[in-house]
Amino acid sequence: MTDRLVSGTSTDTDEPIDSSLRPRRMADFVGQSKVKENLSIAIQAAKMRGEPLDHVIIYGPPGLGKTTLAHIIAQELEVSIKVTSGPAIERAGEMAAILTSISEGDVLFIDEVHRLSRPVEEVLYPAMEDYFLSWVVGKGLGARNINLRVNPFTLIGATTRFALVSPPLRDRFGSVFRMDYYDSQDMGQILHRSSRILDISIEQGGVDSIATRSRGTPRVANRLLKRIRDYAQVMGDGRITGQAAHEALEKLEVDSLGLDEIDHRLLDSIISKFSGGPVGLDTLAASIGEDADTIMDIYEPYLLQLGFLDRTPRGRLATHLAYSHLGKELPRKMSDPQGNLF
Repeated sequence: MTDRLVSGTSTDTDEPIDSSLRPRRMADFVGQSKVKENLSIAIQAAKMRGEPLDHVIIYGPPGLGKTTLAHIIAQELEVSIKVTSGPAIERAGEMAAILTSISEGDVLFIDEVHRLSRPVEEVLYPAMEDYFLSWVVGKGLGARNINLRVNPFTLIGATTRFALVSPPLRDRFGSVFRMDYYDSQDMGQILHRSSRILDISIEQGGVDSIATRSRGTPRVANRLLKRIRDYAQVMGDGRITGQAAHEALEKLEVDSLGLDEIDHRLLDSIISKFSGGPVGLDTLAASIGEDADTIMDIYEPYLLQLGFLDRTPRGRLATHLAYSHLGKELPRKMSDPQGNLF
């Protein structure tokens, strides 16, 4: 799943280029205008008061820039940032050690914050509210309570599963921001910026071709840009033209809307095996040999955004848009005698 070319999930090969292409200032961050505006005001107000920024949680699909935005916040606040993730903090003592090492005003960024364990969250609650640590060491008669002050700090949490963040933790964030998919214009700006940094010669036709297939996700756009650059160097003169981009993407099996072989297989299964649905998630997962959670969290969001898929109480349904895109004939139940959609 993580090896998919159009997946927004970061891989080991993405890290070097993600770091080099990551904007450092809010002014360089493309898109997400409402999030940027509200954050800029909050940052400026915090600096004017000389106080830490309110705790922030940023959620949305992978690859949209949540980690980048966290680094920008720290840069704009002119403070240091400590980066960790929910799965990496297994015990309450580890969280306590992190919190006690933070300097005043610094940013603590926790990726996948929804995966923090309950004992670790219990340590965070008083630290977020009163900059105070309290935890029990030992068991039975030998147990003792430890209380310790920590420096005022800002916690930034990032998650792709906002609903899985526990309510007590969610309520302690002063600001909640959702990252949305980018439109084609914003994707074009991102591709122009990336091509300049990577010293890639690209024409507007190439930009347009990649932008429409990037699923509104900068990480996907940059990944496609690298792969198409390789194709243009080997099969052409190194310039990414509209034709070169189109040929490369055809070979990579990424269609005009950014759907890959797995997306096609999922939609085709619903249409061909289950007459367009409804079909239960577990049944659908078994039919294509994928995990149900992977389908729900990774494959479905973009298909839902395109309007190719409907989630109903009875199961998943393929829409008329999916039939049209795959060149499938609409079943009788989706049209009247004149062929018009219900």
